[in-house]
Amino acid sequence: MGNVLKYTLSLILAGVLVYFACRGVNWQVFMEGLRATNWFCIACFFAASYCALIFRAMRWKQLLRPLDPDIHYGRVWDVTNIGALCSIAIPTSGEFLRCAMLTSPKLPFQKVFGTILMERAWDIAVVFVIFFAALFLGWGRFGGFFIDNIWHPLTDRALFLLIILALVLAVVAFFLAVRRLKERSRFFAKMDETIRGFLEGFATFARIRNKLPFLLNTLGVWGMYYLMTYFVLKAIPDLSHLNAGDGLFVASIGNIGSAIPVPGGIGAYHYLLRSTLSVLYGASNEIGLLFATLSHELHAVLVIVLGAWSYIMRVVILKNRNAKRNN
Repeated sequence: MGNVLKYTLSLILAGVLVYFACRGVNWQVFMEGLRATNWFCIACFFAASYCALIFRAMRWKQLLRPLDPDIHYGRVWDVTNIGALCSIAIPTSGEFLRCAMLTSPKLPFQKVFGTILMERAWDIAVVFVIFFAALFLGWGRFGGFFIDNIWHPLTDRALFLLIILALVLAVVAFFLAVRRLKERSRFFAKMDETIRGFLEGFATFARIRNKLPFLLNTLGVWGMYYLMTYFVLKAIPDLSHLNAGDGLFVASIGNIGSAIPVPGGIGAYHYLLRSTLSVLYGASNEIGLLFATLSHELHAVLVIVLGAWSYIMRVVILKNRNAKRNN
């Protein structure tokens, strides 16, 4: 029941944000901008998007190797693609599916989930670095936008800060309860075992002998994400004059939009990007929406194609493996 409510609210939020993103759009102007798009730059976008997925799978494999040294890249690649496909429909569901598909005696569910938490921790850190780097490099242009549209709305709402504090205190209280009651309660004993599994998976980064490839793969992932934004900017004539610093800031706003828990980021990403391009660069609503649509939907198409293909490959591999066992 809780999951149904969560996903229903997520879909409602996505619908509201899609409405605001598309409100007041002249679709004839939108289509004219689409026809003027430079499709060579879009091809470069697809190449960067594909490379980003490769780097992400390679990075996850490095986190999994301390748990299972024999894990194959092909398996990690397929599971990553299938999880990304699932997350398009239901936010965060792909992470749990990835864990379930890799679970084995060497890779317990909790430990695999811990490696995903470590991935996310690095991603959050990089998002903050990119955002503040963009602010620092272009404070004259972006500073006012950040203060008026992000900083003031957050700091002026005491209720928001109180909710964050309450959540932190609740998490701390829960961990303390688990630690003190694990000897008295079967439920808390099971929770303690689960938490330990998460922490062991989370700590796999410390067990990686050569951390340089992991760091390079992380840079590869986010470097490709940046290039994806840059290539779409160059593909649209009305935005092609924007420079690399502008691309960095637009990419950082896109990262924030993608993190909002709605199906596939639909609506949130489009609304934030359209607003940013309109307020900062004077782009029309139609051009802003065109940029967001190309960036988001083209990547989604690639994820769907790769996810479907990886699912077929996994089914074929499992079918062949079972046939060999029966013979």
